[in-house]
Amino acid sequence: MEYVSDPQISPDGNKIVYVRNFKDVMTDRNLSNLWMVNFDGSNNRPITTGNQNDFYPRWSHDGAKIIFKSNMSDKKMKVYLMWMDTKEIAPLTNLPKAPGQISWSHDDRYIAFNMFVPKKEESIVKMPAKPEGAKWNKAPTYIDKLNYRGDGQGYIKGGNMQLFTLPITGGTPKQLTNTAYDHGKPIWSKDGGKLYFSANFNPDEAFEPNNSEVYELNLADHKVTALTSRYGPDQSPTLSSDGTKIAYLGLDDKLQGYQLNELYVMDVSGANSQQISNDFDRNIGNIQWAKDGKGLYFQYDDKGDTKIGHITLSGAISTKVEGLGGLSLGRPYNAATFTVSNTDKLAYTLGGTQHPADLSIYDKKGSKRVTFVNDDLFSFKNLGNVEELWWESSYDQRKIQGWVVTPPNFDPSKKYPFILEIHGGPFASYGSVYSAEIQAYAAAGYVVLYCNPRGSTSYGEEFGNLIHHDYPNHDYEDLMSGVDAVIKKGSIDEKNLFVTGGSGGGVLTAWIVGKTNRFKAAVVAKPVINWTSFVLYADGASFFSKYWFGKKPWEDPENYFRRSPLSYVANVTTPTMLLTGEEDYRTPIAESEQFYTALKLEGVETAMVRIPGASHGIANKPSNLIAKIASILAWFEKYKD
Repeated sequence: MEYVSDPQISPDGNKIVYVRNFKDVMTDRNLSNLWMVNFDGSNNRPITTGNQNDFYPRWSHDGAKIIFKSNMSDKKMKVYLMWMDTKEIAPLTNLPKAPGQISWSHDDRYIAFNMFVPKKEESIVKMPAKPEGAKWNKAPTYIDKLNYRGDGQGYIKGGNMQLFTLPITGGTPKQLTNTAYDHGKPIWSKDGGKLYFSANFNPDEAFEPNNSEVYELNLADHKVTALTSRYGPDQSPTLSSDGTKIAYLGLDDKLQGYQLNELYVMDVSGANSQQISNDFDRNIGNIQWAKDGKGLYFQYDDKGDTKIGHITLSGAISTKVEGLGGLSLGRPYNAATFTVSNTDKLAYTLGGTQHPADLSIYDKKGSKRVTFVNDDLFSFKNLGNVEELWWESSYDQRKIQGWVVTPPNFDPSKKYPFILEIHGGPFASYGSVYSAEIQAYAAAGYVVLYCNPRGSTSYGEEFGNLIHHDYPNHDYEDLMSGVDAVIKKGSIDEKNLFVTGGSGGGVLTAWIVGKTNRFKAAVVAKPVINWTSFVLYADGASFFSKYWFGKKPWEDPENYFRRSPLSYVANVTTPTMLLTGEEDYRTPIAESEQFYTALKLEGVETAMVRIPGASHGIANKPSNLIAKIASILAWFEKYKD
């Protein structure tokens, strides 16, 4: 399967450069090239080729050039410049580390970017000199920071994301900052004399992970000035076309588990900051100015659907496009993106239950799908049908949304085994989008339910915070009511019910088997089993304890254990598999090992699957996603009547 990502529309709105993602079955890698197409869908062709990673295309303001990242030449990630008239390519960087987020100056003569700059960390452990020719072990690793490892990163090396500028003629980048803090994406002032960025400069940053500000960096003297100041995150600054205003996202931090971004606009000096999103009860992201400077486009999720909205500076909101999605290939998460041209034309990733992300466009005439990158595959593969379903929770009669997927060639007169598949987060949402995992289960003959129990995003702040300091709990009733609603529709073999979920869904799966024996078997993927060990072992200790519990484990041990699936282990009789990546530092594999051992001690049929080299996002290699699906289906087939 292939999919489209990061569509970048040209300033004049006539062309779109996008990333086309594919897999290499021989090297087990995720790869990508750049393609370009006219806005009307004509002349769709690659502009880079090869088994490599080409991504992050960004147009110059005059539309004559793009920069992009690639490892095309020597497997080293570099920034390249492409002239769009000739398609000539030249590398701009040859650095030890890959640049991060990049922006063009308004005169198109420079780029600015952030990049990790290593810093040697001194150890107080001093080893004596070893004899010449002696072979000793590596020196011991000395750690004295709260955040010392990260999921997908491993053990964190000393250093920070610093800011740089570089002329497009190439040469040596100029480092502008050298602090002990990470700097966000830089954007240029209209006159090219300043950069704006967000950062968390608190001395106790590790203990205040959600308290950033928007800053101005003067390129003449490198003076940094804070433009915002409050307790809470202020981030994602973007400059109006006339260069006089900055829009940004932020919120007053209430230490809630789920909090909505609000949209603000201020003068470039930091004065006259105003919230313009008012009481819009959805999370706002991906803000981009309209050409006239009188409003902005933004992205939001609403009841499992990703949409593009427009907001005026006075706060009037309208929806422009619906049905974005497709960037989550494995599970049906809402994930999408878009860009807007100077002519208010839009390019976006098109979602849908029948295909991963394709490219679509929007203008005053309406929307049009431009690409069909999986037609070759789906021409001979039958997909399961996806039907939206709503029901009332048995706990408080709240409306819960879900989707039922039936096997290809479904016959409603027959009885089918059933899988409940639960999303992670827990503050996340599934939607009306494609999922390779769900379709694989349907193809194996199962009816599948996936849904958004309380705590899920895209239903407003109140619904999301129903699990604030109370997770897992009544989301259990939401899920069981969904199972009952699908059974009521008919065609379900009630003797063959199965349940699985990953991350937050793994928590809920482990919670479910501790509260009911109605399922024939369960697969608990990358779970939290013991909240005390999780908070002290995961890669976000200060965030999880502060926002998800409000107290440290030793300050409230009863609550930590009450919400831990481990507290119900003596009730479990359901055959249960544990499945986790061995390099998962978000929900470390020690959580799975605890539950595995506890179930063994209780005499429950159990097994553990360890995915070598995988982090929390298990599918960092194509074969890992295959291994996950194969493991789950094998366990269910083992217990299916």
